[in-house]
Amino acid sequence: MKHTVKQFFLPFEKKEHFSYSPETIEQLSEYEKYQLSFHPERPKYLDYLPAFDNVSECLQNDLHGSCLIQTHRAEMTVGGKTWPVMLIGQQSGPTSNFEELKWVMKDHHQVVRWNHGMPTPHAFEKAIEAIEIAELENRIVITVIDTAGADPTEESESGGIAWKIGRCMQALAESKVPTISVIINRGCSGGAIALTGCDLVLAMENSTYLVISPEACSSILFRTREKANFAAEISQITAKEGLKNGIIDEIIPESAGPAHRFPQEARESFGTVVGRCIEQLGSLPQETVFERRIERWKNIGQWNATTEEAIGSYEKTVYNFLHKPPKNRFVTRHKRCRNEHNRHVADPVLYSRLLADNFVCGTCGHRYVRLTAHDYIGLIADENTFSEHPETRYIVDRDILDFPDYSEKILEAREKNGMSSAIITGNGQVDGHDVVLCTTSFGFLGGSFCMSTGEKIWQACQIAIDRKIPLIIQAAGGGARMHEGCSSMVSLPKIHLAISRVQKAGLPVITIVTDPTLGGVAIGFGSRGIRIFEHKAGNIGFSGKRVIEQYTGKNTSKDFQTTEWLEAKGFANIVAHPLELKARIREIIEAYPTH
Repeated sequence: MKHTVKQFFLPFEKKEHFSYSPETIEQLSEYEKYQLSFHPERPKYLDYLPAFDNVSECLQNDLHGSCLIQTHRAEMTVGGKTWPVMLIGQQSGPTSNFEELKWVMKDHHQVVRWNHGMPTPHAFEKAIEAIEIAELENRIVITVIDTAGADPTEESESGGIAWKIGRCMQALAESKVPTISVIINRGCSGGAIALTGCDLVLAMENSTYLVISPEACSSILFRTREKANFAAEISQITAKEGLKNGIIDEIIPESAGPAHRFPQEARESFGTVVGRCIEQLGSLPQETVFERRIERWKNIGQWNATTEEAIGSYEKTVYNFLHKPPKNRFVTRHKRCRNEHNRHVADPVLYSRLLADNFVCGTCGHRYVRLTAHDYIGLIADENTFSEHPETRYIVDRDILDFPDYSEKILEAREKNGMSSAIITGNGQVDGHDVVLCTTSFGFLGGSFCMSTGEKIWQACQIAIDRKIPLIIQAAGGGARMHEGCSSMVSLPKIHLAISRVQKAGLPVITIVTDPTLGGVAIGFGSRGIRIFEHKAGNIGFSGKRVIEQYTGKNTSKDFQTTEWLEAKGFANIVAHPLELKARIREIIEAYPTH
């Protein structure tokens, strides 16, 4: 008779002396704790529904990946009072019953339907609509987080997944009702941050909250996936470390033991803590919701302060803009240029043609230069009008994780780019119009979004509000900065709230989307305001081209994630060459209703 495995055991669970006591769990390696957080038998979103009353599903549809986020109207009675809630839960798979799961996942249709637990644009659209319903019906929003990340495919890029994730964060930032997020298992990357920008963030005791998987982090930083445990350790991904770093407000205890072995006790603990938080937020005056949200998020993040003397040691103006050669109309072609027949091309390039194409090779698509923060200041601001904000000038990156070589990389980036961090904010003028201008250098650690960027944009937004002038942000960067762990990513809802405050003040927000704008930068300020997409820009979206091709095993389409591709998909409505940016910005400012 064939033996049937009714439960799933991780390798460490099979060890002779392993128990589920707190002491034993604490002795696990950081990677083992990560594995524990998404054990296939840990309760999923639907398993926690019995903690609520009068649960009814809404917004159900059969669109691809939509089932990865499920929405329910419900109620919870606390202290004799019944509170209406809107549940928005990430259901990472069909069931937490391992025996059932084995049979379900033998069905190819079901495998496709559940999409490896990764939400698609359709799923995020459902979440956005649910938040809108919650506001109309005065329901407290509760998001339940359980995801390996958002779907990294060309199909999802075509559906505008970056902009949908950004819209989720904006909707939570602007919500008129209180919001609570609960990380029940693994909360990873953009899929998690889309729905954790709430008034309170709770986490089950054995959950994890992370900007990138340990395997991917190890692969990027150490060129091997074999250092995943080290990557997990230095990234501080457990709920307890999230609480210590100020990105989680409270831990929901799994006192009896891990939730996959003690699901009933976990659900009771979940209900007790969530109920208390519902009563806490729901009892406060509704007209104070937004102001209390501002107070919470302005304190998110950690950074250091530098001095004028230190800045003086590396500050300089760095330009990458290619000017016409003084004695020649041609520019030397880059060495790796190959045509459509894979033949090497060596002839020089006409400068006027290269400039017209925004320094992108017309033969192979290679970008000759990426402009710096100083280049964009020169292109956008009137001459001699830009001055850096003293409020942000001295804010610099802080190595809160003691991440290997991070401090050294920061010093190198300062010397190379002549600036203190990846972004500069200041006051300036555009054809005589006063503006707040924020510009980014990709050369500073890939322009990656980090805690100092979040704080600088927060301060810049406040200055725009105080001065009652437009906010202009130039977006560039390859994602959230993994050297700061999840704390970098958690600054994304912070800047969404900051930008929403500018818009609520009736002021224009103009975002210039340049090459590259991916991941955290795209779903952050890259998704906001009136967007101008730079002519011939590329690498614009959520997941990068290489990540998508590695995941799917297929080549992406021609011109994928370029401005032209985004125009065809309907996401890029305004396109401008760098030399045209000032004129387009002026037009937008002068046409804005408050002008």
